[in-house]
Amino acid sequence: MARPSTQKQRRIEVIDAALAAAAEHGLRNLSLTDVANQAGVTRGALLYYYDDLDAILVETHAAGMARVGTERAELVAQHDTPAGKLAAAIDAGLPSGPDDALMRLLYEFDVLAGKSPLHDALVQQLYGEQLQLYTGILEEGAASGAFSLTGPLADTAMNFVALEDAYGLHIVAGGSITVADARRAIRAFAAQAGAPLG
Repeated sequence: MARPSTQKQRRIEVIDAALAAAAEHGLRNLSLTDVANQAGVTRGALLYYYDDLDAILVETHAAGMARVGTERAELVAQHDTPAGKLAAAIDAGLPSGPDDALMRLLYEFDVLAGKSPLHDALVQQLYGEQLQLYTGILEEGAASGAFSLTGPLADTAMNFVALEDAYGLHIVAGGSITVADARRAIRAFAAQAGAPLG
């Protein structure tokens, strides 16, 4: 049996292979063979660690959620001011560009919501984490006087999540909206909503 550290490394390699294979074939057309070929192993080797393709995708989905959820929250916590936290949340919530395979896959997973209970739960969990992050920052800013919100706090937080998701989808789809465009537009909304970033 493989040692725990070896198993963990193998799982990371499989997730990376799933991301690369999904970027090439698309989530809807992805097969276990595609992931195996990308990882340079046999289907049997993958099935040693996972029950099936869906099990691989669930773990890959969770890895993407960690980036937008847990890891982003840690980046935000490094800042002392509400404005700094909001700026960090906006920046870390956007894809790095059209080639951001992990973020592209997260958007594709949204398509599986309603068809797979596991993916549906993960999509809802991620939305909840996004909303909670923005809500907490806005609450802190309003309480400290750093923000003077022009609308209901809950609606403002929802709008941040909606803008983040909408612009992110355009970016990974390779449209005309760039990361810089999206960042500028969301920051402009922040100022209009009474949460200026300085």
